[in-house]
Amino acid sequence: MSDSPDATGSASDPSRSRHNTAVVWFRHDLRLHDNEALTEAATADNLVPVYVFDTREYGKAEYSGARSFRYEKTGIHRTRFRREAVADLRESLRSRGSDLVVREGRPERAVAEVAARVDADAVHLHTSPSPEESGVEGAARGALRELDIDARRYWGHTLYHVNDLPDGYRNVPDTYSSFRKSVEGSASVRAPLGTPTLPPLPDDAPDPGAIPPLAALSGADQPDDDRGVLPFVGGESAALDRVETYLWDEDRLREYKETRNGMIGQGYSSKLSAWLSEGCLSPRYVESEVDRYEDLRVSNDSTYWLLFELIWRDFYQFQVAKYGKQFFAPGGLRERDDISWRVPAEDDEAARQFERWMSGETGIPFVDANMRELNQTGYMSNRGRQNVASFFANNLRIDWRRGAAHFETQLVDYDPASNYGNWAYIAGVGNDSRDRYFNIVKQARKYDGQAEYVTQWLPELDPLPPRYAHEPWTMSERDQAEYGVELGIDYPAPMVDLDQTYQKLR
Repeated sequence: MSDSPDATGSASDPSRSRHNTAVVWFRHDLRLHDNEALTEAATADNLVPVYVFDTREYGKAEYSGARSFRYEKTGIHRTRFRREAVADLRESLRSRGSDLVVREGRPERAVAEVAARVDADAVHLHTSPSPEESGVEGAARGALRELDIDARRYWGHTLYHVNDLPDGYRNVPDTYSSFRKSVEGSASVRAPLGTPTLPPLPDDAPDPGAIPPLAALSGADQPDDDRGVLPFVGGESAALDRVETYLWDEDRLREYKETRNGMIGQGYSSKLSAWLSEGCLSPRYVESEVDRYEDLRVSNDSTYWLLFELIWRDFYQFQVAKYGKQFFAPGGLRERDDISWRVPAEDDEAARQFERWMSGETGIPFVDANMRELNQTGYMSNRGRQNVASFFANNLRIDWRRGAAHFETQLVDYDPASNYGNWAYIAGVGNDSRDRYFNIVKQARKYDGQAEYVTQWLPELDPLPPRYAHEPWTMSERDQAEYGVELGIDYPAPMVDLDQTYQKLR
């Protein structure tokens, strides 16, 4: 980025002048609490909140860069979640005497048109380090500049503020441990802002518009599957309810470190990622609730570990700010060129394997169960994500970005920095170039010992005892006949020999 991600003062800066009319452009900050852009915009006499469904985020898109490919940007799960979040935001604004102007198209045009219509003095927005979002933001700022309308940017997606980093974002350490120690030792988390009192809409406020139908954006209907760990209802209201449920009503935080690698059920981990990614929930609010929990109930390794995970999230955000587009390149931020990635467009076998991986038909049960859960619900445990990514990038050696892009399509909690950062890490092109492959069967036995998770998503394997449910290819023909599960008929034979692929990695 050419200038500081945060280009404004704080809400408490007495030198700031009061605007007659302000526009607040909601992006991935779909909340009223701890929202600096909204808080600052609310000092105006009149306020127009705006959200734009960017049509470029739905349907097929080009990945861009070296060895580009086309993929589905935003799938049904996140589209549904985002619509719900926008609807919840609109309802919250209306309950406070305001409203949300909703448009569909290119934000850089739509926001400028609304700002010009109400003769706004300034447009307030949260900035992002992601190259795509930065590009949209830059275009919007250019359009506003032509109208002589000020664009005021804020930083509000991370736990630690970008301006509070000990050495600035351009010099953040490239390893998580060093980053964590630096912020924990030399920075502090700012107190979250409350929900501001909102000024009225101007008399000439534009028509609020309608939220586009789900099918119009996604071109598909939402799958109905009651096996999901959580419904993941979009919006600030649901986000705050989830914090209340997880921390206070069910008192699960005290055991988070011990249970976080679970595979079945809503309570094994916080499940806050979707609301954090879409900005329905502030990480600073979460931190403040953890602090309160530690004061009122217990402070232990588990309570710290949730903050530890939030700092991981920060780490990838600031890595994207530091490296920009290189973060998403085939060789990653280390620019590695010593791995021969297989490309589906150039390799028929790789293409077939890619399709089988996406659909959960690889013949490796732990991989297939996780992929089917992802496709049906938009969610997968962190343990599952690591294993299916490792299988894709390390065992199959298919271009890791293709797997990461499929996650981008399917995940309800997709975040560009966290998603591509974790994939690059597993693929050995990210913040640690060492091989990070997982022994998938060993992992399956450790985290799904009784094969309850695998058989939940692969009911065709339900007749098998756990040892065969995780390794059905080890069954003899007699075993297959005894249990009524025939490989290649009831469940696919494995498409690769795992042991042989591990040998290539050692």
